[in-house]
Amino acid sequence: MRVVLRSDRAGLGKRGDIVEVADGFARNFLLPKGQAIVASDGIVNQAQAMRNSRDARETRLRGSASELAVVLEALAIRIEARAQEGRLFGSVAQHDIVEAISAAGGPTIERRRVEMEEHIKTTGSHDVKVRLHSEVMATVHVEVVGVE
Repeated sequence: MRVVLRSDRAGLGKRGDIVEVADGFARNFLLPKGQAIVASDGIVNQAQAMRNSRDARETRLRGSASELAVVLEALAIRIEARAQEGRLFGSVAQHDIVEAISAAGGPTIERRRVEMEEHIKTTGSHDVKVRLHSEVMATVHVEVVGVE
């Protein structure tokens, strides 16, 4: 059965996609839960318009994220933290990096966008990745300076 998805569905497609699914899966699961509608000619045209607008929005968001990545990579981020012999008392976490970016005149970003395997616990230069879009990643150079 051909259906048009009304919401993103992992392993099946995104909202507005026309997919072929088993009749039972469509009748017993997708249609009753409102996650899909049967694909008629009018619905297919609406789905095409929905996909076109989604693609245009994604292109616009990807472009603005790329511009933001250039700005972030040009920033010089410096964080001062209490340290002794190159080791910090505590650590530098995502929220510290977000605050340092804002203080350096950069854009405000969400804490969850900063990707770190673990918190920074040593002084020196560190590279931190910031995911601005599903396809755009910026690398921010952070200099952690120890103060006593």
